Amino acid sequence: MGTQETTNKLNKQRMLLLTTVLFTLATLVVGALVFRFYMADFGKASEATEYDKYYVMITDNYKADFWQAVYKGAFDAAKDQNIYVDLLGQNIAGDYSCEQLMKIAIASQVDGIIVFANESEEMTNLINEADDKGIPVITLYGDSTKSKRRSFVGVGSYNIGREYGRQIFNIIKEKRREDFIESEKMGHRKTMQIAVLVNTDSQDSGQNIIISGLQETLDQENATNSEFSISIVPVDNKNPFSVEESIRDIFLNDTVPDVIVCLNEQNTICAYQAVVDFNKVGDVNILGYYNSESIVNAIDKGIVYATISIDTRQMGQYCIEALSDFYDYGTTSEYFTADVTLINGKNVAEYLIKEESDE
Repeated sequence: MGTQETTNKLNKQRMLLLTTVLFTLATLVVGALVFRFYMADFGKASEATEYDKYYVMITDNYKADFWQAVYKGAFDAAKDQNIYVDLLGQNIAGDYSCEQLMKIAIASQVDGIIVFANESEEMTNLINEADDKGIPVITLYGDSTKSKRRSFVGVGSYNIGREYGRQIFNIIKEKRREDFIESEKMGHRKTMQIAVLVNTDSQDSGQNIIISGLQETLDQENATNSEFSISIVPVDNKNPFSVEESIRDIFLNDTVPDVIVCLNEQNTICAYQAVVDFNKVGDVNILGYYNSESIVNAIDKGIVYATISIDTRQMGQYCIEALSDFYDYGTTSEYFTADVTLINGKNVAEYLIKEESDE
């Protein structure tokens, strides 16, 4: 009897595994077919305009303002060269990972791939497969250093870390003044708690470089270890709801950080919403990432202390430049670094005026 039950369990496990594999294959096949139909429709719709090349951009969340801005920069730059760029994912029904979208792009034999990559073995193999099939790959924002990618378009992570460090030191100096009388009475100063939010599924070394730049800057500014304590807080970034839940959990603890450093747009938005919801405005300083309208308005209202603004248009342009150089000359620069600036309470009004004039 025991042997029969064991056999039945094994058969069920095999069936479950087989079903899972078949479902995954079916999903990718359907995705590729849908994309091919989309490309066919695109070709019919654009008969009047024949493009020289067709590129795709692959990101982890095409709906995010950050990626939409990068895509617009790439789209406009490519259009000037009679090249069409598609933000892969927004024209395909369903939820696909970057790796799944890579498989669809390779199967569709596009002329170039721009991808938000990572250091996973699967991503490395997919980039190598694309290159072996004559499709040049540019990694965007997240790199795959061991792959055959042609170029990497990113930001200076160390410099961003240093900027965060300088802002934290400013907050420490402000706290020194505020707590001077109280600290004199108690005989010591309160240690500032700094929480850096990192994505749990990220294998991007950029996060570590930012944290390193932050720490080194505080050391150089002569902020003593008794004045601050840095902790790494993992954020489950599988979907927007898990991100929100992870960040809200921070505010349910007995001790809430004095400073929260966010390394992407979504974490920034969830963090400042939590600060408002838990009535911690003025108690928790948020250092954000990206300059979306909602984040900039939060700085103007004093909810967010500062944010890093990335020249997303430039990032998109660099992606097209890298692919064009490859096709024109057979080679391209290995690295392109986009410009970054800081937006805080001192210059946010000036920034808002500039945004209105640009519109």
